[in-house]
Amino acid sequence: MSAVVIDGKAIARSIREEIAREVEQLKQEGIHPGLAVVLVGQDPASHSYVKGKVKGCEEVGIYSEVVCLEESVSQAELHETIEQIKKKTNIHGILVQLPLPPHISEEAVLDLIPAEKDVDGFHPENVGKMVIGKESLLPCTPHGIVKLIQTTGTDLNGKHVVVIGRSNIVGKPVSLLLLQENATVTLCHSRTRNLADLTRQADILVVAVGKPHLIGKEHVSPGTIVIDVGVNRLENGKLVGDVRFDEVAEVASYITPVPGGVGPMTITMLLANTVKAAKAQTRKGD
Repeated sequence: MSAVVIDGKAIARSIREEIAREVEQLKQEGIHPGLAVVLVGQDPASHSYVKGKVKGCEEVGIYSEVVCLEESVSQAELHETIEQIKKKTNIHGILVQLPLPPHISEEAVLDLIPAEKDVDGFHPENVGKMVIGKESLLPCTPHGIVKLIQTTGTDLNGKHVVVIGRSNIVGKPVSLLLLQENATVTLCHSRTRNLADLTRQADILVVAVGKPHLIGKEHVSPGTIVIDVGVNRLENGKLVGDVRFDEVAEVASYITPVPGGVGPMTITMLLANTVKAAKAQTRKGD
């Protein structure tokens, strides 16, 4: 068996084409979705991520602006910046690029963003709604993972999904979203015993740990769908996932590559959230 490679770039491109059409329709109604990104400091990875988000906005016709602040910015100054952005009627989504400098409380900053403009899906109100299955702005990477699985044509109803990693950004939320699709979910983490015994039971394996080549052929049963969320840079500069791609691809039915799998979907779902937020804020009372 040789796994079908799930082309995240192509799937993201298709979704972005749909988003672009929706944005054009909204503009004809006098609604122009807008996203503001707050970037603190000079971290090269953060600047690269923000550049990708701005480019994504340009592709689909979303208005965007980036507010750059020095790494030495105080908590109060950052709060004031966000308060000013919140007042802008042309901004429907606000994103603070993480990580923030150590002297800044990320939790306090994220709590400042109104839930209706929280296009990252991190606000406690949005998280709470997701937990109980109410309509909300969903976290981008987990939402993108579910979309990727659905493109395989797999009916998630009753499927056993094993998720490795319990972070608030990926592991926990993707487990909840898959539960809402009627999957049976096992959530594994660093304290899980006999990991391979559990992963071999999976119909679908989602790996989001951040440890290069953690998962090998011995962890996967024939026919499993494998979603590799990890992005790790080796000493030679090469980007690799948490999964040993070549050997796992020999037994899996579908597998995502790194790069080019989950990554392109994250920004795409951010764009979708921005459009969703714009509609919700401008069509109240419709």
